[in-house]
Amino acid sequence: MNVIILAAGQGNRLKPLTNDIPKCLVEIFGKSLLNWQLELFSKLHITDISIVRGYLKEKITLPEIKFFENNYFQTTNMIETLFCAREKISDSTIISYGDIIYEKTVIEKLIKNDDDISVIVDKNFRDYWNIRFDNPINDLESLTIDSDNNISSIGQKINDINDIQGQYIGLMKFQNSGSEFLKSFYDKCKNFAKNGENYLKTNLPFEKSYMTDLLQGMIDEGYKIRAIPIENGWLELDTYDDYLKYQKMFDNKTISKFFNPCTD
Repeated sequence: MNVIILAAGQGNRLKPLTNDIPKCLVEIFGKSLLNWQLELFSKLHITDISIVRGYLKEKITLPEIKFFENNYFQTTNMIETLFCAREKISDSTIISYGDIIYEKTVIEKLIKNDDDISVIVDKNFRDYWNIRFDNPINDLESLTIDSDNNISSIGQKINDINDIQGQYIGLMKFQNSGSEFLKSFYDKCKNFAKNGENYLKTNLPFEKSYMTDLLQGMIDEGYKIRAIPIENGWLELDTYDDYLKYQKMFDNKTISKFFNPCTD
């Protein structure tokens, strides 16, 4: 099993914290986002770790880590960042966004799952979104799950919060034939884009497509993507307001409702 951490983004909404460092190096609760992840993988004895860098890439220097570069991070999105590390998409690969932290129990659920493609889904997202946004529906996206616990819709705009069964957090695993399908489906979309069209979303250039667009495209092609349910146990650091709220909750000892910094 190996891990690819997607850490190319600039993190404009986290300024001033990202004026001089990439988003993944912002510290929260005494450690950088990246160190939270790396320490967790170390505890789980996962040592094959790759990081895709972009913004201020020279600031991310660590021993025993394989680095890849997205030199076009300003004009691309998560899919293209991932495929900078294409050679590391192998028999069993965990893919993690670089701006999230999560408890050990969350990643253990993903590791233990034996489906070809599995995606962590927070089913207890409402309270978390309510503390982050004045109007949560503006940020939330669709995520519906069928009777076999496979994702049927993901990443689409929604009008009614009651239609959402969970939220995507940016943590997933591809293994067995799922890894090969991921690569072949990407190639199909990339070839389609040579004609100036986006197979995934017509109103967006392919290189700016979101990871959820790719996952929805795979679902539409008939591939099964298993939802791995959790109830909190993670945080996304996306804005400076997130940072201030989390630090305040940490100081008043209420952050454990969403993420316990003291879990082993």
